[in-house]
Amino acid sequence: MAEMERRDVSVSGLTEPEAREFHSIFVMSFLIFTVIAVVAHFLVWQWRPWLPGPNGYARAMIDGVTTLTSFIV
Repeated sequence: MAEMERRDVSVSGLTEPEAREFHSIFVMSFLIFTVIAVVAHFLVWQWRPWLPGPNGYARAMIDGVTTLTSFIV
C-alpha cells in the first residue's frame, strides 16, 4: 500500500481536472436539454395555446369523432 500513488481528491473522489471535465459535460447537457424543452414548449404553444381566447378553443381535439377507432386512425 505504500507504493500506491497519492492523488489529491475531493469528497466526491474526483481530482480537480476530472471535476472540471464533469462540470463542463453537465453544463453542456443541461443547456442542450433546456433548448430542446423550450423549442418543444414553443411548438406545443403554436399548436394549442394553454390559455384559450375569449371564445375558448375554436375546435376541440375530438370534434367530429364518432368512434374510438376513427380517433386513433
